[in-house]
Amino acid sequence: MLTFEEKLAIIESFPQLKRKDVSLGRINFHFEESTSDKKNIVYHLHPNGNGFVYAEHLLGYPTNDKGMVNIRDFSEDELRHIIEKSIQSLEPKAIEDIQSDEEPFEQKWINRNNFTLVLLHEDDMWNVYAGLNLDGTFNSYEEAAEYLHEEGFSRL
Repeated sequence: MLTFEEKLAIIESFPQLKRKDVSLGRINFHFEESTSDKKNIVYHLHPNGNGFVYAEHLLGYPTNDKGMVNIRDFSEDELRHIIEKSIQSLEPKAIEDIQSDEEPFEQKWINRNNFTLVLLHEDDMWNVYAGLNLDGTFNSYEEAAEYLHEEGFSRL
């Protein structure tokens, strides 16, 4: 098991995260660029080595009712991996990179049951498809991504 200091050093190596000291010596780390209201990536890292990482939209992690995974017994590689994936699950997409003369933007999303939805940028709208069926239409990538996250999907 990693010590508190080792976990802290690993977490602080992610420049995207901002440290927030909270009560009883615990520390939270926020991802301010999050596409959703969810900003806490690391929650209540405690000097005893206990703490949590947000993984609600990640496959393969048992989460509590807040979408958090206990990281008490994580190795360095496991901790780095889950933090990277957590940040990716809340990252905004650089929409400016999408050019009208390029191929249409398409992104696949999957849930814990391996059901796949496709997000397409079509005619200045963001459409979510379940197979050939239109599941939803959104004005922005951020709105579509938030909907997909809320429905339990994460990017492939």
